[in-house]
Amino acid sequence: MAPLGIPIEFALFALTLLGVATLHHHALKVALGGALAVTLWRLTVSGFAGGAGLAGLAAHAAHEWVTLANLLGLLLGFAMLADHFDRSRLPQRLPHLLPDDWKGGFMLLVGVFVLSGFLDNIAAAMIGGTLASALFARRVHVGYLAAIVAASNAGGAGSVVGDTTTTMMWIAGASPLWVLEAYVGGAVALLFFGVIAARQQHDHQPIQKDDTPGVRVDAGRLAVVAFILAAAMGTNLWFNLNRPELLDRFPVIGAAVLLALLASAPWRAPAWSLLPGAFKGSVFLLALVWCASLMPVEKLPAASWPSALALGFVSSVFDNIPLTALAIRQDGYDWGFLAYAVGFGGSMMWFGSSAGVALASQFPEARSVLSWLRGGWHVAVGYVLGFAAMLVLLGWQPHPIDQRVAPPAAQGVPK
Repeated sequence: MAPLGIPIEFALFALTLLGVATLHHHALKVALGGALAVTLWRLTVSGFAGGAGLAGLAAHAAHEWVTLANLLGLLLGFAMLADHFDRSRLPQRLPHLLPDDWKGGFMLLVGVFVLSGFLDNIAAAMIGGTLASALFARRVHVGYLAAIVAASNAGGAGSVVGDTTTTMMWIAGASPLWVLEAYVGGAVALLFFGVIAARQQHDHQPIQKDDTPGVRVDAGRLAVVAFILAAAMGTNLWFNLNRPELLDRFPVIGAAVLLALLASAPWRAPAWSLLPGAFKGSVFLLALVWCASLMPVEKLPAASWPSALALGFVSSVFDNIPLTALAIRQDGYDWGFLAYAVGFGGSMMWFGSSAGVALASQFPEARSVLSWLRGGWHVAVGYVLGFAAMLVLLGWQPHPIDQRVAPPAAQGVPK
């Protein structure tokens, strides 16, 4: 059943996203209602890829539970990590290191961009948000929040350990050097949206000029932050190099973060009172990811630079993990372009990436779609400029992961 050729699942998902956009104070209820509606429709009418009825639902859940559990572990763990970082009081000792005008805000975005290449982009965004809250007296412009998310996503797009999507490409056989070229687009985008967002923030609330007097840094909490980050990075790298097949069977990275948090608790106890709020934000994202996983998308357009560009915009409202899985199955992409598109594209909406949802849990004012689009318009323009720069400087050069597949002819601008 598909009125006007549009499957009912897409219509239900579109209504869910519209409800999230217009009823942001009730976003969790809308997301859960949408997830329930799509699930019931697939259960009773259209069926699942793995079969019809409860058996099909169980097969689908068995396939998706690792992704959902990993996200839950990362969102909860990094919420606690951000609080540890804030309570270390290091942010109050940083103002003297940054310029006193708008360039201080821009340098902070550059730091988030660089940090995300080594860490998970959720962690980079939440650390960036914690720093911004301290440096700008907790008055952070929504456009600057959008820029923090964009910087974290752009910084992770060029690294096979910086984003779940690039890690998926690496596991499938893409060379890390293919993905690295996404930094060309990311750097150009950052120069554009970063300067504008930093000026927005400076006009809204200038950066703190001097260190907070009398503040002593809690080195123990900084050690806990480093320990949790090391657990996440080390687990990700070890399993990718040694047992990549287990990444699809068990949420090892999310579990590693939570175990590191629990192991360090006797030394520096986290603020457990933050968990209910972090859990609520996590459930919201998981509901949207579950909805996206139920969409009847079995095929993407032919691999080309226009389709890769479009996937970036789709990623702002559609989970980029199933999109990336479909692209890997289809093959024939220029993986640097795809990494930039699906990694950075979600920044255009606050709920378009896990980093955005995580940051919105710290700053509830970011949950208004209209405010995000109005204040963070520069992120969408920066995305297009970065993509254009990659076309001009690098050209569309597809690299089939499956070497038995002949690469399609390069389209658009030659290298």
